[in-house]
Parts: sequence; C-alpha cells; structure tokens
Amino acid sequence: MLFPRTCAIEIPGMKQKIVLFICLLVSVFVNAQLKNNWRVLIDRKDGKQVVFQLERKQEQGKTILYVINAAERIRITGIRQVKDSLFFELPAFESSFRVRVLANGNLSGTYIKGTAGATQYWPLFAVANTKERFAAVNGVAKNNITGKWDVTVTRANGTTRKAVAEFEQEGNKLTGTFLTPSGDYRYVDGIVTGDSLKLTSFDGDNSRLFEAKIENSNTISGGIFYNGYTGKETWIAERNENISLPEANEPTSLREGETKLNFTFKDLNGLPVSIDDEKYKNKVVIIQLMGSWCANCLDETKFLADYYKSNHSRGVEIIALAYEFTTDLARSKLSISKFQKLFDVQYAMLITGVAAGDEKKTEKTLPQLTAIKSFPTTVFIDKKGNVREVHTSFYGPGTGEYYTAYKNKFYETVDGLLAE
Repeated sequence: MLFPRTCAIEIPGMKQKIVLFICLLVSVFVNAQLKNNWRVLIDRKDGKQVVFQLERKQEQGKTILYVINAAERIRITGIRQVKDSLFFELPAFESSFRVRVLANGNLSGTYIKGTAGATQYWPLFAVANTKERFAAVNGVAKNNITGKWDVTVTRANGTTRKAVAEFEQEGNKLTGTFLTPSGDYRYVDGIVTGDSLKLTSFDGDNSRLFEAKIENSNTISGGIFYNGYTGKETWIAERNENISLPEANEPTSLREGETKLNFTFKDLNGLPVSIDDEKYKNKVVIIQLMGSWCANCLDETKFLADYYKSNHSRGVEIIALAYEFTTDLARSKLSISKFQKLFDVQYAMLITGVAAGDEKKTEKTLPQLTAIKSFPTTVFIDKKGNVREVHTSFYGPGTGEYYTAYKNKFYETVDGLLAE
C-alpha cells in the first residue's frame, strides 16, 4: 500500500470495514498507476513552462519523491493521498503540490507558491516515464560552451546588471549556474541542441528558465531569462575564462561611528533573545540575516548548521535573524520551523517581525548597519562585541570552486577572530 496512514481507522463495525476496504482499493489502484519518474512542466502566467524532473523511490517502506536539478536532489516526504490525488510540499519554503494521478500515470494539478502578496497557483502537468528534461529537437550541439562566461542582463526598464555563468557541457547535456554580486542561481539543468540552449531550475523558491542562441563557441546572443511567475529579462554572454565575480553596489556595512549591534527579538518559542545576553559574551558571534523564502539562505543554513555543531565548543555562537514575507507571526514561525527541522539547526533563530520587502527594515531592526540589500548577509562579531566584517555575498554548493572559496574565507574570518 502506498500511504497506509491515510486509511488508518478504527474498525468496530461492518460500516467501518467497508470504508477501509474501499480506501485500500483506492490506494492499491493509485499505487498501480504511479510511475517512477516524470517530466514536470509548470506554467508561468504568460504560458512559458519551467521544466524539472521528479523521481519516486521506496525507502524503508515509504514513498519518497525527489525533485532533480543537475546534481541536486530535493527530498520530499510527508506525501498525502486522498482518493486519486496526491498532496505534498517541499521540505522548505511555502511551496506545495496537489496533483491527480491519471490512468496512464501522468500527473495533472497545481503548484502552489506562497509570496509576500497573493498566493500563486501554477498549472502543472507531468509526463510519466520520461527522464529527459528536454529533447534534442535541433539535433547535436554545434558548439561546446563549457567554461566561464561574462553575462550582461538587461532589465525590463533598460538598465543592465552583470553576472558570471559557468557551464559544463557533455554532448547535448548542459548544466551549470549563474553568479550575481549577492549570490548564485543554484543548479541549472538543460540542453544544447543545434545552436540553441535551454536551461531550467526549480527548487520551490525559484522557478527559472533560460533560453538563448549560441552564435559560436565564444558568443551567446538573444537570450531571454524567465524568472518566477512573471519576470522576464534579456541576456547575452561572451566567453571569458578569467572573468571576476561582479561586485555589489554599496554593499551593507557598519555605519560610520558605530561599533556594535543592539537587538532583541523573540525565538521560535516566543522567548526574547538579545545580542547582549550572557551566552554571547566573550564569544565570536555570527549573525545570519536570512529569510525562509530564500534558496541561498537555505544553502547557507545547511552550511552554518553543520559548522555550528562542529565548532560551537570552540567559542562560536550563531544567531539567525529572519525577515519573512509578512509580519504574520504564525506564518513566519511555521516557515522558519521548516528550516530548523530540515537541518537540525541548534543555534537561535529569531523572528524580526519585519518583512523582507520593507524598505525601512534596516532602520527597524539593525540601525547600526547601512541598508540591507541582499539575503543572506552575514555579520561577524568579535569577542568584545564589535562588528568586524560584513559579508554580503554567498555562493553555494552549486557553484563548485566559488563555494570552496566562500567556505575558506568564512573559516579564515572566524579562525582569526577566535585567535584574538
């Protein structure tokens, strides 16, 4: 049986037995139709489709689903069955699915995404027994674009921003990532066929689609970047193996004349926690400015949770300050708790009560800093309580060498403060 808990009821009489029997039949029927992998398509508002792969596994008698983006596998548990429909949500973010299992094993339904405004409902269709993300409709790739690329993105208002793309191509298969001044686009996965490329990424927070023409082995033109439900920008790229990461414009820093942070917020149990608490005195303290809606914050939280367990005894403390979609306390607590549970976070996670989109969020929470412009942002405090560094960029595990460089800089910073 696929989901036995769905049909667990007491059976004191004939009526309950009949209900249980019918429920078992439904479970067996759906299990018979449920396939092992799907090519999932979710529709943006304009009809463009973001594609990802979904895989089913049986682990210790339980059905587990995995969202696949290149090397990333997002594990989904807690799948609920009602008749011929499945309901499940991603382990982090306010993202869930409700789908109906069709007779041929395909899935039809809705991807539901919480936002700072109205909840989004994306139409979803998944083709069973299809492992390929994209078909090579234009034949073999005419060029190999493995390497680093200098990317220029043009916003809808005509202004531009810089990024670095790093691609790895084997035949038609294309994977990689894009790196911006503040973070990365995580794992992108797709194809080069003929002179065209197509890349997508889906993690529950971000839904991205990149399309472009490959002019030659050094030039990419005519690119369109579809971001989220409605976002759309154009992009071009030139190969440059020596390209440096783009720098942030006026990154967050300590305001002139300030030396320390001063804050008190409540943790997930409703208890006040202050940077001035005895627990944090004479310790190196890392302040993580984050949001449970942020995929880069998810990657950083995993890193910090592991780091804390290994280094807490050295005199290191971490405090996460969460800026959520809204000021709804119950909603914020539920979302942050998913992060805490997913990575077994053992350091304090505090709810600021100020929305990430609030233009006055810095003044309301950490007025000792200049404007908080990106998440995550990480503040390093020495044993005397002084702010020593502010890091406003994070490059996660999807970026390879850049992730290694990020970790090395982090270790160097903390080790230096511990040695003082």
